[in-house]
Amino acid sequence: MSETATNLPEFSVSELSGAIKRAVEEGFPFVRVRGEISGLKTVASGHTYFDLKDEKAVLNAIIWKQSSRSIALRPEAGMDVVCTGRVTTYPGSSRYQLIVEQIELAGAGALMALLEERRKRLLAEGLFDPSRKQALPFLPDVIGVVTSPTGAVIKDIMHRLNARFPRRVLLWPVAVQGEKAAAEIAAAITGFNALDGSRLPRPDLLIVARGGGSLEDLMAFNDEAVVRAAAASRIPLISAVGHETDTTLIDFAADVRAPTPTAAAELAVPVRAELIAATLELQRRMLRHSTKSMADRRRHLAQLARVLPRPEALFAGPRQRFDAAAEKLSGALRRNLSAHRAELGHAAALLRPRVIATRLTAARERLAALQARAERAFRSRHAVSAQKLNLAARVLDSISYKAVLERGFALVRGDDGSLRRRAGALAAGEGLTLVFADGEAAAVAAGHKPEKPGKAKKPGIDQGSLF
Repeated sequence: MSETATNLPEFSVSELSGAIKRAVEEGFPFVRVRGEISGLKTVASGHTYFDLKDEKAVLNAIIWKQSSRSIALRPEAGMDVVCTGRVTTYPGSSRYQLIVEQIELAGAGALMALLEERRKRLLAEGLFDPSRKQALPFLPDVIGVVTSPTGAVIKDIMHRLNARFPRRVLLWPVAVQGEKAAAEIAAAITGFNALDGSRLPRPDLLIVARGGGSLEDLMAFNDEAVVRAAAASRIPLISAVGHETDTTLIDFAADVRAPTPTAAAELAVPVRAELIAATLELQRRMLRHSTKSMADRRRHLAQLARVLPRPEALFAGPRQRFDAAAEKLSGALRRNLSAHRAELGHAAALLRPRVIATRLTAARERLAALQARAERAFRSRHAVSAQKLNLAARVLDSISYKAVLERGFALVRGDDGSLRRRAGALAAGEGLTLVFADGEAAAVAAGHKPEKPGKAKKPGIDQGSLF
């Protein structure tokens, strides 16, 4: 080895990796890189890893979980984008990578921009609303499959269904790529929903499937007609288009998205053997539980039987009380009869004729005394009332107008029976009734003559006023 080589500084792997890392980060603190996204994947931690590639090179890129919330554009495989971020290295695998902080669509990504615009428009219409999603049937009787009849997809689906739980499958053959593919797929989904069961049974579940491919190969499943047909399907629908990393617009409209056609078959039916095993296990558990429950109840009943007293002990006390009561019954009956006889003798003594006659005599004397008192009280009250009545009659006579009529006065009434107290109240020719002490007389009023001044008014009726 030359002397020059021995004078070179010596680095550890970590020191050299750190120096390269600092050099790269200082040389490219903030860059914008254009490329196509590929190998996109999001790990359980929430970080997203993908590659930016062009015709000659590939650049590893990372979107940290905390940065993904601020990135408006969701990265998808096949997008032509411009990523803004920092270049750094990963010493663990001796590679450099881009820490992405912003993603924008590039000019060559017009197709992806179109799909993104279509996705947002359909999303705004509510076609991707989670409330529209239907639950998959647990065990469908008939499964409708929309795919190519010649590809490996239908074979994978049938193989997986037969392995898990054989079901009746209706295949609607369509082209999955090319100009006619979108129309055929939309017509197949609509056709399955239109079946009424008269000629063919209506499926309980639909699977729309295709194998993997490029973005251009999967464009039929991004067609608006296909998406609308999937969203309008009244039959629960599983989309299984491409591989796990491929995403099409039908995935958003479907009730469930499967990463692969094989996974769609697994979602469609349960494993028959597992169901049988689960049923048998439930049966065994039920039998064990029933046996244990019966044993527990027998043991509990036996414990209760041990603590319960014997029948002789239960009835001993009541029997003794019954015997004691029976012995006391005859004496009690005799005492009761004697008491009632004594009460009857006392009552009979009170009912003797002499005693009754004595009581009747005393009652008659009391009645006669009360009658005499009543007569005296009646005469006394009658005399007082008569005296009050006479006094009231004299008072009435003293204030009666008839006494005035006895002194020579007369009462004048008009035709209507009302009193005439003033001569001015009389009308010429008016009929009058003169009431005297001993009767009435009719009269007619003449004209009224006013009284002359200084001439004394004579008592009585003016003779010139009547005729």
